[in-house]
Amino acid sequence: MHPAARSSILRPFRFLMLMWLFFSVSFFFNIDFGFLGILPRSYFGIIGIFTSPLVHGNLNHISSNSVPILFLGTILYFFYPNIANRIFLQCYFFTNILVWFFGRNFLHIGASGLIYALAFFLISIGFFEGKFRTLIISITVLAVYGSLVYTVFDFNQAVSWESHLFGALVGVTSAYSIKKYGHLA
Repeated sequence: MHPAARSSILRPFRFLMLMWLFFSVSFFFNIDFGFLGILPRSYFGIIGIFTSPLVHGNLNHISSNSVPILFLGTILYFFYPNIANRIFLQCYFFTNILVWFFGRNFLHIGASGLIYALAFFLISIGFFEGKFRTLIISITVLAVYGSLVYTVFDFNQAVSWESHLFGALVGVTSAYSIKKYGHLA
């Protein structure tokens, strides 16, 4: 494997292993980490800004978040190495902060907000930049995860649609700010 590819997959893989560590401890020791989710507008729920993407309700939940985290994270770190840490952290924290301020009074858990933010960043940056390379990356991500565009407005009360919506907004806003201020690598 090329050193750049190996390096690019390492950070998303570490994050993925942290998610699975949380899930494994929860599963094997029968501990409900739901209390580490975001509980909007509560002091207790502030911890979720830091921990909610690490907490998943069941095997299906974490499995459905694992491949996109690894795929989108690797693309981010491979093609945009100079800004990848900043974008990942913006997507992680700003999405969760918006959910804390504006979400339903409901424990929000899972990494889907981060996934939406990364996907919408990678899709948007190519269209904002308009360069061949970034457009190809955007079109590839759109082809693989284009269904996310339609599910942003899926207001299913059983899922944190707020994380999806705010993640998408954070992703697009992050891409726009990168384009506007010229910090794309």
